[in-house]
Amino acid sequence: MTVSKTKAKLVDVARQLFAKMGVENTTMNDIALASKKGRRTLYTYFKSKEDIYLAVVASELDILSDMMKCVTEKNIQPDEKLIEMIYTHLDAVKEVVYRNGTLRANFFRDIWRVEKVRKRFDAKEIQLFKEVLREGMEKEVFRIDDLDMTAEIIHYCVKGIEAPYIRGHVGSYLNEEQRDSYVTRLVLGALGATEKNRNINQ
Repeated sequence: MTVSKTKAKLVDVARQLFAKMGVENTTMNDIALASKKGRRTLYTYFKSKEDIYLAVVASELDILSDMMKCVTEKNIQPDEKLIEMIYTHLDAVKEVVYRNGTLRANFFRDIWRVEKVRKRFDAKEIQLFKEVLREGMEKEVFRIDDLDMTAEIIHYCVKGIEAPYIRGHVGSYLNEEQRDSYVTRLVLGALGATEKNRNINQ
């Protein structure tokens, strides 16, 4: 087994154990036993449980980053891409948190602890938002004065509502159609994407 495959296996085993038993209740020995690797092998790749926990978070963020990139490559209009990117981000994070069971509590409690792991993902996502916004400007769908700042603002707005979205506090009194309509008008309206110039470029 190659180095990368061994490391990936350790991360996947750790993710499953963290989800089932909780991060606090899982030991490095548990991970070594469940992965059928010795403690020496485990410590070759990870100095501590903290390291492997952050590696689990990073692996989930890599998957999300790939999902976001797939949306940007779709053959749809930039305004549609942007809205789909926002929902892809929020729904994927929500799915990760719920799928990982007891990791849900850790996600909220350790939100600042995982911040350092998120830096690489954040930079990638801002770049993807920028690409879609630039496409929208070129097609005259969006009217934007500062591309860099706009991409950053959208990213941090989406990131900022992760926790309330996961908890179901965002638009809980609206049906899905009403919520989507409101989000679309709010986001695209702020980018100067009127119904007229959106339809012209369809």
